[in-house]
Amino acid sequence: MSKILIRGAQVLGGEPQDVLIDGSTIAEVGVGLSAEGAEVVEAAGKVLLPGLVDLHTHLREPGREDSETVLTGTRAAASGGYTAVFAMANTFPVADTAGVVEQVYRLGQEHGYCDVQPIGAVTVGLEGRKLAELGAMHESAAGVTVFSDDGKCVDDAVIMRRALEYVKAFGGVVAQHAQEPRLTEGAQMNEGVVSAELGLGGWPAVAEESIIARDVLLAEHVGSRVHICHLSTAGSVEIVRWAKSRGIDVTAEVTPHHLLLTDELVRSYDPVYKVNPPLRTERDVLALREALADGTIDIVATDHAPHPHEDKDCEWAAAAMGMVGLETALSVVQETMVETGLLDWAGVADRMSFKPARIGRATGHGRPVSAGEPANLTLVDTEYRGSVDPAGFASRSRNTPYEGRELPGRVTHTWLRGKATLVDGKLT
Repeated sequence: MSKILIRGAQVLGGEPQDVLIDGSTIAEVGVGLSAEGAEVVEAAGKVLLPGLVDLHTHLREPGREDSETVLTGTRAAASGGYTAVFAMANTFPVADTAGVVEQVYRLGQEHGYCDVQPIGAVTVGLEGRKLAELGAMHESAAGVTVFSDDGKCVDDAVIMRRALEYVKAFGGVVAQHAQEPRLTEGAQMNEGVVSAELGLGGWPAVAEESIIARDVLLAEHVGSRVHICHLSTAGSVEIVRWAKSRGIDVTAEVTPHHLLLTDELVRSYDPVYKVNPPLRTERDVLALREALADGTIDIVATDHAPHPHEDKDCEWAAAAMGMVGLETALSVVQETMVETGLLDWAGVADRMSFKPARIGRATGHGRPVSAGEPANLTLVDTEYRGSVDPAGFASRSRNTPYEGRELPGRVTHTWLRGKATLVDGKLT
């Protein structure tokens, strides 16, 4: 059946409306629409959002299919309400050539649970010494516009400047993993009171803040776009706020886990809380929430980082850094931003769909819920509350920090260009 009537949904949290999907497009939005010839989805009391867009996902394929694949990662994305994800370049081989990014792009097209837009590496092999094939990746079938060495920092200022100059020619953006490596050698967690008490190597906030300060000045000098990945400190917020006040073309993202969790959790020595950048203090968490609310931080990005069990079920020092996040992101944002009154659902749509699509130039995504637009949609039961059970995840990995934690909200339906990828919480 090509027609679907979503009846009585609160579009962006507003008054109840009906939304009629015809094929791949939203045909009509209004009250009391005819259901003739249409499959009806009863949505009273639920919130309808544009399909979510994640600018920072690790799908691991090629090379680490024991952690995740494009298929399992996009299934996880659809479960979390996402219709498009940007796949980071730190695969094996690294996505630093047109051939590798095209492989990832075509795998996304083949599986069809959400659109996959590859991110190209800034430097060859993520080694920070020589620019990768930026132009060739942009001109490939994948049409890469976002470039990042995420997992590593482009710490050489000359290389970073050249990358910003290069992508400016076609309107691309460099997404920086802000971490001065010499300040974080041997670092295991946030540098502060807790690290001192636990005797773990500290990861100072200035290691992030110094790179952000340098890069916004480079972006200003070049007249190019720079995006800051997983911003995590109150000081970083102030630098980005200052840069925006000067008119510098900088955008920034925050992860759900940095909006909710603090370094106090590391006292358990549970490696599930080991992440890059590390969990910070309560003061940082509150600053990040305020910055997301006032627009200093532009978007929420998951930094979905799956790892197999053996890479996390070990002593803290040996454990891999990272957390899965696609299937819990919207719930965490509801708890930290909506239920605290910092954002309404229209604001959530802005930070998790409209703006990330704009930054990454995801065609057809991040569009208004209105007639004539692509039917990329997410329906959320915001009244639901339940504990997180990773055994039910679509992701291949289970390294979530929320196991057993009660979180609000549940995505019940996801549509990609009118095709249901999730129905009543179950993948199609």
